[in-house]
Amino acid sequence: MKYAIVESGGKQYKAVEGETIEVDRLPVDAGDKFDLERVLMVVDDDDIAVGTPTLGGVQVKTTVVDHFKGPKIIVFKYSPRKRIRVKSGHRQQYTRLMVDAIGESKTAKTKKAEAPAAKKTETKADEKVEKKEAAAAKPAATKTEKAPSKKAPVKKTEKASTKKAPAKKTEKAPAKKTTTKKPTTKKTSSTKSTKK
Repeated sequence: MKYAIVESGGKQYKAVEGETIEVDRLPVDAGDKFDLERVLMVVDDDDIAVGTPTLGGVQVKTTVVDHFKGPKIIVFKYSPRKRIRVKSGHRQQYTRLMVDAIGESKTAKTKKAEAPAAKKTETKADEKVEKKEAAAAKPAATKTEKAPSKKAPVKKTEKASTKKAPAKKTEKAPAKKTTTKKPTTKKTSSTKSTKK
């Protein structure tokens, strides 16, 4: 039994050849062909191919059977003390796909067919380029080794700075705080109470 694990709409589905899968609504008309390109794993009896995270060049070819709505779900938010009562419903839109075939895409097949022929031509071209580079590198290396450098080292001259050097700061001992005490004066009553 051949099947694949595919991803559609951020969810994973098990796609078996000749069976249908129900995925989130796709923008495709009924009866059209649709290829699922995010294939995570393919199992063919004992052969198992796992992607990291997806398998390159593998597609699941499907046909759109129809679009339909799922069951109605009622969402009721209720908070008795705050007097909150919110009732809402929801019906999810789905697309039913018939899995026709699990296999490699046309681009992957053509790349595999072109790969051996391209490797042969590349190796011949690479050999020619390497020979030219090696021949060009030998004379250049001997010239650079024999010829001493004629340029004299450049001496850097420092310009005299017009700014004066900052004066050194001397640390002063912290001055002692002297507190002067104010003379306290006692209030005396100058008038005496006399009894008559």
